[in-house]
Amino acid sequence: MHFSIPDTEELCDDIGSTFMGYSIHVNGVFHCTVRYRQLLNLHEQLKKEYGSSNLPSFPPKKILPLSPTQLEERRAMLEKYIQTIGQDSQLVNTDILNGFLLSAQQETSCEKSRQVPLDVYLMNGYKVSLNVLTTERSVQVLEKVCQQINLPGLYVYYFSLFLIKREEDGSITVSRKLQDFESPFISQKSIKGVNRVTLRKSYWDPGYDLELMSDSVALNLLYVQTVADVEHGWVLTNKETQQRLALLQARGAKQEYLELARELKYYGFLQFRSCFCDYPKPGSMVVVSVGNRELNLRVRFGDNQEMKEGSFKVTRMRCWRITTLHNNGSVNESSKTESSSSIKKLSEKLSSVSLKSSSSKQLVLSHPFVENDAFEGIGDDDL
Repeated sequence: MHFSIPDTEELCDDIGSTFMGYSIHVNGVFHCTVRYRQLLNLHEQLKKEYGSSNLPSFPPKKILPLSPTQLEERRAMLEKYIQTIGQDSQLVNTDILNGFLLSAQQETSCEKSRQVPLDVYLMNGYKVSLNVLTTERSVQVLEKVCQQINLPGLYVYYFSLFLIKREEDGSITVSRKLQDFESPFISQKSIKGVNRVTLRKSYWDPGYDLELMSDSVALNLLYVQTVADVEHGWVLTNKETQQRLALLQARGAKQEYLELARELKYYGFLQFRSCFCDYPKPGSMVVVSVGNRELNLRVRFGDNQEMKEGSFKVTRMRCWRITTLHNNGSVNESSKTESSSSIKKLSEKLSSVSLKSSSSKQLVLSHPFVENDAFEGIGDDDL
C-alpha cells in the first residue's frame, strides 16, 4: 500500500478557527484530509497496541505557529511516517488503521451515516441492487452482494469490488480495487467520471479457478467475467479460437468455455489504463496488466509500431520504488534515497523500467529482473 501526502490546505472548523489539513492519497488517489492531531492520535493508538519500538518516529508538536518552511518539513515527516506504516504488513492491515482511514474519509466527505441504494454490477452488466449504509466498508458491501446472488460464504473472499469506468468508445477501464478502509458509496461518489462498483475475482493464481468451478454460482461469475474480458480484448484470441468460444457461448457450455479460455494468453489478467513508459524512449505508451503472478508490460516499438511485451515475475521482484510527484513539481526524495539504498544491497545491477500514470501524480519505478526479449538488457543507462 502506497501512501502519500502531496499537499496541504488551510481549512476552517465549525467555530471559524483555521487549521492546516494534510491530504492523504492512497495508491495515487485522494482519500481524505486530516489534521495533525488526528494523525498524532493514530500514532498514540498504534503505540499503545504495538509499542513505540515497532513504530517510526512521529514529528513533534510545536507551540508556536509554523513557518512555511516548518510546515513543509512537517508534511514531509508525516508523509514518511504514514508511508512507513503502509510498508509494514503487521500495521497496514490493523483495525486501528482501517478504522482511522474510514472515519477520515467520512469526515472529509461530510457524509453522515444513512441508508442509501447502491448498485453493484457483474462484468456482463447484470445489476445487483443493494441498500447499504454510507459508512459500510468494502468487505461489508462485498458480503451483502454475494449473499444476494447466493454465492456460498466459502467463496466470497475470492472476489472483490472494483471501480470500473466505461469509456465513450465502449471499452472499460479498471480505476482501482476498493480497499477495506473505504466506503464504496463515498468512493464512487467522489471519483471523477461515471464509475460502476463491479464484482470481479481477486486472486493472482488461476489454479483457484478449479475450486470455484465446482460451484454453480462461482462458475457463472468466472464465466461472465471471462466472456467480458475476451470481448474487450484483454484475452488474446485468434479467429479460430474466437469461433470455438462463440459456439460454446451459444450452447451455454460455461465450463467448457472456461477450460478453453484458461489456455489463452492473458487469461485472468487485470488490465489498467494505459501509462507512459521511459523505454524504448520517454513518453512511450504502455499497456499494463497483472495476473498469473506477473506484471506484464506491452509497448509499441519502431516505425511499424510492433507490440512487444516484457513480463516481470512477481516471485522474482526483489524491490521496487514508488515516488510521488507533488503539485509543485518536487519529488519525494526520502523514498527515492531509501529505495536506492535497498537496491544496492539486494543486487549489484537490477534492470528497471519507469512508468508514469496519465491520470495521477504518481511515478512508479519498478526494479525487478527482466526476462523477456522486449526488455532484455535494460539498465540504468537506458533510463
